[in-house]
Amino acid sequence: MLAIVLALASAIGYGSSDFAAGLASRRAGIIQVTLLASLASTVVVAAALPFAASHPPSAAALAWGAGAGLGGTAGGLALYFGFRQAAFSVAGPLSAVGAAGFSVLAGLLFGERPTALAMTGIVLALPAIVGVSASAASADRKAEIPGGEEIVGDEENSPGATDGPGRGPGGTLGRPAAGVLGGLIAGAGFALLFIGLDRAGPGSGLWPVAAASVAELASAFGVAAVTGNVRLPGAGTRRLAVITGATGAAGTILYFFATHEGFLAVTAVLTSLYPAVTIVLARTVLGERLTGLRLTGLALAGACVALIAVGGAG
Repeated sequence: MLAIVLALASAIGYGSSDFAAGLASRRAGIIQVTLLASLASTVVVAAALPFAASHPPSAAALAWGAGAGLGGTAGGLALYFGFRQAAFSVAGPLSAVGAAGFSVLAGLLFGERPTALAMTGIVLALPAIVGVSASAASADRKAEIPGGEEIVGDEENSPGATDGPGRGPGGTLGRPAAGVLGGLIAGAGFALLFIGLDRAGPGSGLWPVAAASVAELASAFGVAAVTGNVRLPGAGTRRLAVITGATGAAGTILYFFATHEGFLAVTAVLTSLYPAVTIVLARTVLGERLTGLRLTGLALAGACVALIAVGGAG
């Protein structure tokens, strides 16, 4: 039961992080947001480390943690890219289904045996992907994000569609296929994060999470340096980027403890419920509307995650 509670709390952390990231990445460059979010995440983990440092970590635990961090950075960049291209309700659920599915397959390779119910959940991911990827009719709308900045978007393009790089005034998103691709790549990256933290083992305290945070920060800085983006985002976006990193760090810490209280196949898929939090926030805070087809896709995505969780628990 503790593993389930921790995994669901982790989902809340990740969902809140993705909501803030979605807003931030539409107001500033993806790399700038990722760099500041990674810095904030590292600070949070460093503050928590003395309370759960345990004995000195093994080299293997640190290596798994670092690999997890690299996967998390790749997944985050892909997800933020997806958020810039299409609605929250496209990239977010796809990343969750991918992370859950890959994690279950990894658990199978490591000796876990998902039941037929769990495998049914994985199969249901296919129609879920079709549903959440479907186009919707445009309907111009305005919303207001926290802090009072007005944003202009439409039902297809989702909230927060501001004039980003390469867009002129009134530019919109409108590349759902790119959003799908970003979500799928993000799912693979997040699966590596989940698997790496699981394989790091519980005997080294939070050191594997610290290694993951350092790897995330180093890789984000490397990408920023190569692309010439080693700078802070605008003042209005910094708070959102910090919230992204802080809540994401909380989600990672909670998941790390959850996965060592239960099976990878269970904790990973429960944590993968995070898009539900993102979409609820987008609906309640920004008024994002969902078409019937996308709602069906989201329902199937939720069903597949639930089936994987229940089957894995068996």
